Amino acid sequence: MSMVRQSFLYGAVILLLANFLNRIVGFVYQILMIRLMGPEGVGLFNMVYPIYVLVLVAASAGIPLAIAKLVAEETAKNNLPGAYRVFRLAFSYIVALSILCTVILLVGAPYLKQYIFPNPKVYYCFLSLIPGVLIVPVCSAFRGFFQGLQQMTPTAVTQITEQFIRVAAGLSIAYFLLPRGVEYAAIGISLGVILGECTGFLLMLAIYFFNRPRVEYIGGGGRLPVRQITVRIFGLAVPVTLTRLATTGVMSIEAILIPHRLHAAGLTIPEATAAYGELVGIAMTLVLTPGIITFALATALVPAVSDAVALGNNYLVRVRAGESLRITMLAGIPLTALLLAVPEQLCQVFFNYPQAGDVLRAAALGGPFLYISQTATGILQGMGRAERPLRNLIAGSVIKLAGVYFLTAVPALGIAGAAYALSFSYAVIAVLNYGDLRTLTGLKSDLAEWLVKPLLASLCMIVAVIYLLEIEKLGIFIPLLLGLPVYLAVMSFVGGIKDEDVKLLKSIFKIK
Repeated sequence: MSMVRQSFLYGAVILLLANFLNRIVGFVYQILMIRLMGPEGVGLFNMVYPIYVLVLVAASAGIPLAIAKLVAEETAKNNLPGAYRVFRLAFSYIVALSILCTVILLVGAPYLKQYIFPNPKVYYCFLSLIPGVLIVPVCSAFRGFFQGLQQMTPTAVTQITEQFIRVAAGLSIAYFLLPRGVEYAAIGISLGVILGECTGFLLMLAIYFFNRPRVEYIGGGGRLPVRQITVRIFGLAVPVTLTRLATTGVMSIEAILIPHRLHAAGLTIPEATAAYGELVGIAMTLVLTPGIITFALATALVPAVSDAVALGNNYLVRVRAGESLRITMLAGIPLTALLLAVPEQLCQVFFNYPQAGDVLRAAALGGPFLYISQTATGILQGMGRAERPLRNLIAGSVIKLAGVYFLTAVPALGIAGAAYALSFSYAVIAVLNYGDLRTLTGLKSDLAEWLVKPLLASLCMIVAVIYLLEIEKLGIFIPLLLGLPVYLAVMSFVGGIKDEDVKLLKSIFKIK
């Protein structure tokens, strides 16, 4: 039993570290894209990418997750032939769905260009992504197979490889195509995505053919009926697909709606595209950066809270939830304070585009609520109440789209109106998630620990940073770096950092 548990922990940490590395590389990628193509080029790519992701969700239909679960069940029964039978049948379904979605996209692409896309320049960028609809779901099926065998390294290795190839190839192709126009540079970024996914897929095939377990080494297992396997696959896949379709569907609507409403506010199509690029490529990139920490925390929380629930220990659930939310605020508030205090400087130093400062300031208001929502979602999922954050996400998304529709078209607000709508929706989702935690666990907030102490330390940090920024010789990075020890020193002085915090962080990133 301990062997299985240790393997699970090791696999979870492998995936966590891979995700952490991918997010760091992705942040650098966004910086280089903005510096290379400007907001308009990034806006063009991000108009079609959410729609591409939406189609990928439909093409995979949640089947990789079902593969992982059902293969794990058959392997636990010492029935490797049964695991392969599940995989082969599920694989056939995912190939058929991928082909169907690819054909639909090829036939429907001209209609998307005519009726949906806000800027006709995105058409060939979108066409460049279509091969991925065949590649990504099939590769995900192999990943689900290895995850079911509790072998997380293939997933981690292929994801990291994909990301590095995507960045290197995408930026290189975009650089050579840029003299022909930003729309061609956006095509280069799309081609980089496809090359990265092709490389990851070929690497996954090699791993499968040379490292998969052989059937002859594990006996047992009868033949499972096709109908029974099919019912189990789609019984698991459909709820997951609906959740992901809701999330990616909202992202796709935003990608279409925001440029349209900017155009209604009086901006030209290129101006609307550039403004949208400021929001998604600059402001949200910086706002989402602290999510690297909160995502790690949320990932670690699922098994930790699940253990407490399995023990029937509601007190332990409440304690872990409270501490997790406190640590989220401890990390999220100072980073948000920096985004609000020196947005123009941050946009300048990272993206060489200080004009996006106003948009960043509006988007940063929702930062702490976004981080709380991520952590609370991890807690609720660990409790087995995944329907609660889904319901709250849908409610917040409706409010967000309504806000985007009305605020973005106000000429005095423009793209900042869209950022305010996003921030308000994050606040709504955070309040709803927190309300569910209070109802289910009896959780009570400690304003002094969660809010007052981090705010006080953040204020001292900002004062120090602004003072140091006036010393021209220091530039901007040194004041920002010196702000961190100021924050930690004040937090330590007021008792905001505890020994348990250090232990928790060690437990999240510790590999045994």
